Amino acid sequence: MSDSTGVPAVDAVVVWCVAGTALAGILVMLWRLVRGVRQVVVRVDDFVDDWQGVPGRPGVPERPGVMARLDAIEGRLSNVEHELHPNSGSSLRDAVDRVDRRTRQLTDE
Repeated sequence: MSDSTGVPAVDAVVVWCVAGTALAGILVMLWRLVRGVRQVVVRVDDFVDDWQGVPGRPGVPERPGVMARLDAIEGRLSNVEHELHPNSGSSLRDAVDRVDRRTRQLTDE
């Protein structure tokens, strides 16, 4: 097989077509790489927004971050735990114990 067609104009067109195809392939690969990196950056940005929270702006309510939400959950959990253990008589556990004592007295009589 020979390296050229023997016609210089055809050889030049072939070389330019191969170079153009190679350049187009490289550009497509770069585009895919940039698009993939951009998608990762957008996801990381969304994660950071969710973690830190987003301040409110006109038409969009504020979204608290993870740590603020965990603090709110811990506060609610401590209120529930307070009700589950006997204290000065105002917890749900104290009320259940009072009802249990009264019921036992009624059934004994």
